[in-house]
Amino acid sequence: MTNEKTILVGYDGSAGANLALAWALDEAARTGGPVRLGYGFEWLTAYSWLGPAVGMGVPPNMTGDAEARRRVAELLDDAVAKAAGSHPGVSVSAEVLDGPPVSRLLDASAGAAMLVLGSRGHGGFTGLLTGSTTVALTAHAHCPVVVVREGPGVPSGPVLVGVDGSEHSLRALDFAAGRATARGLRLSVVRALPAPEDWPADPADRDAGAVVARAQAALDDLVHRSSAAGLEVSTEVVLGSAAEALIQRSRDAALVVVGSRGRGGFTGLLLGSVSQQLLQHAHCPIAVVRELAGQDPPAAG
Repeated sequence: MTNEKTILVGYDGSAGANLALAWALDEAARTGGPVRLGYGFEWLTAYSWLGPAVGMGVPPNMTGDAEARRRVAELLDDAVAKAAGSHPGVSVSAEVLDGPPVSRLLDASAGAAMLVLGSRGHGGFTGLLTGSTTVALTAHAHCPVVVVREGPGVPSGPVLVGVDGSEHSLRALDFAAGRATARGLRLSVVRALPAPEDWPADPADRDAGAVVARAQAALDDLVHRSSAAGLEVSTEVVLGSAAEALIQRSRDAALVVVGSRGRGGFTGLLLGSVSQQLLQHAHCPIAVVRELAGQDPPAAG
C-alpha cells in the first residue's frame, strides 16, 4: 500500500525507467520514505517486448500469460535487488499492476508522495511521453508526477518553479520548497508575464517597468507567505514565453516544477504547447503538481 511518503515508480526495465528509479532512490534516501515499483501488466503489451512465450500469432492463453507474468516478476525482483545494493538504507518493493498501465498507475498514485516516470519506456509504458498517456498521468494523478529525462540535471543547482498565483502553482511552490529543503538547495521562483506587444492598447497599462515592478512585489510577498519562507530563495519576473523561460533556466537546475494548470504566463500548462515543450526540451527532471499527498485536488475550472 502507498502512503504519504512512498515514492511510486512506473517501471518496465527500460533505460528510461532505470533513470527514473535511480532518481527516486536518491530522493527516498533524503526523505526516508520507501520506494515502490509498479509494472502495469497487460498481456498483449508484455508479450510484444518480453518475447513470445508461445508461438507468434498464437492468441493469448493461460500458459503464455503465466510465462509473461513470471518474466515480469523476475524483472522486478532483479530491480529490487539492485536497488537494495545501491541504496541499502531505502526500503524497496515492487508489484505487478494488472490492467491498463495508465489507469492502474493513476489508482496506485492515491496517497503516494510522488509518481516518478522515465521519459521513454517499453512494454507496459510504450510511448509514455507521447500523446494522451502523458497528459492523462500528469493531469489526473493523485500526487505530483516527476518525469526524469536523459540526465539528473545539475544536482547542486536550484529547484526551479513556475508560479502565477493560481491554486495549482501554489501547490507547485509548496512541492518545490519541500524538494529544496530535502536537498539543501536554493529555490528559484519564476513568474512569466506576456510580452509587451500582447498587452492592452491603453497607454496607462503599457509601462513595462511599472508592470514588472508590481508583479515582482506581488511575487515576493507570495513567496514570503509560503512554505518557502525559510529557504534561500531568488525570485524573477520575466516577459515573454513561460515555456522558454523555464526551459532556458532548467539548464542549470536540479528540478523544474510546474502546476498542472495555471493562468497568465502558465495558462493551459498541461493542455497545449507549453507542457509539450517542457516535457520534450527541459534539461532536468520535471515535476508536475496537481495534488499534494493528503490534500484534496484543486477545484475544477
